[in-house]
Amino acid sequence: MRDRSLKKSNLVYEVIDTSNGFYYNPVDKKYRSSVTIPFRVGGSSGNEELEKLFLKEAESVHNMIQLKGHRSVGGIRASMYNAMTVEEVTVVVNFMKEFQKQHHK
Repeated sequence: MRDRSLKKSNLVYEVIDTSNGFYYNPVDKKYRSSVTIPFRVGGSSGNEELEKLFLKEAESVHNMIQLKGHRSVGGIRASMYNAMTVEEVTVVVNFMKEFQKQHHK
């Protein structure tokens, strides 16, 4: 389960880490969770408009729900619980890549 969890989270972290700052994870790499992945869209402070659009498209187009970050922190929070498959995480990753292509200036 640990290996599968790491595989899933690494797929998401790879997109974040190679996005040239479009996606931003505030957690130092050595402390990152393999289950809960917080990130901002549009830079380190996040772009509220882009994050709302990200959440809207994720839900309406891909039926991805519960991605909104905590109300006091904001941003996006992807949860990679045990029941989530690698294939399902790949759908999230592909959406993130496509969203970046469409909205990164």
